[in-house]
Amino acid sequence: MIRSFAHADFPLELLLERKQGSVTVVIPAREAADTIGPIVRRVLGLGGLVDQLLVVDAGSADGTAEVAAREGAEVAQEDELAPRFGPVLGKGDAMWRALGAVRGELVAYVDADTAGFPGHFVTGLLGPLLCEPGVQFAKGAYRRPFSAGGIELPEGGGRVSRLTARPLLAAFYPDLAAVAQPLAGEIASTRALLDQVPFATGYAVEMAMLLDVRGLVGADAIAQVDIGERRNAHQPLAALEPMAGAVLGAVCERLRREGRLSAEIPPGATVERPPWASSGAPA
Repeated sequence: MIRSFAHADFPLELLLERKQGSVTVVIPAREAADTIGPIVRRVLGLGGLVDQLLVVDAGSADGTAEVAAREGAEVAQEDELAPRFGPVLGKGDAMWRALGAVRGELVAYVDADTAGFPGHFVTGLLGPLLCEPGVQFAKGAYRRPFSAGGIELPEGGGRVSRLTARPLLAAFYPDLAAVAQPLAGEIASTRALLDQVPFATGYAVEMAMLLDVRGLVGADAIAQVDIGERRNAHQPLAALEPMAGAVLGAVCERLRREGRLSAEIPPGATVERPPWASSGAPA
């Protein structure tokens, strides 16, 4: 079973004391000029905990890359990373390509569109890796308020997680049923583990990664950390259908590989990049 913690269990002073290797934070970004600056400042203000902050920009037209660079981040354009693999196929592909520029032994990914980003998003994710023996992968858990028509629902966000991802885990992977936010973009891992994991290229990246990590190292090596509340712009209902379909496709593909589903998955339903270690891409 996964292990659960709160971000307050891992104060910055403790992490600085326990830190031995290098740490990279990766932020995949698309049209995030309004939020990326404060996030970069927060991450770089963690007293030297983070050795490399890499913003992977998706050719944003709103100046995201310029804002991030001005605040002190290292910036790479996603289509310039591992270019021999062709066009970038979404967020998961950008996360995978970032490994070619990552220098840290521990790697955290956080989203670029979080309003009011607190530093404990990063310290909370890194805490189990630095302080808890056996943990190789950590995932953020949070509350997502949902606002519509001037009314705010404190627990109304994360609709695809609630209606698709979590029921699938409960049905087919009960040892992961306690994962509160399986689609959270806030994750941290050892670089050695990430090198062994295939990356789904689109909306399914987080779900696919969670299941593949479980398959490689077991649920006991996975931690989730309550990082409080996360606020970001919500997708319209019509945009949630392809997200849910991608999540379902990733789960079905893994069930098929495990011999628990005999139906054929439509070709191209889940496009994946191979594990970085076997991709032939330069390290």
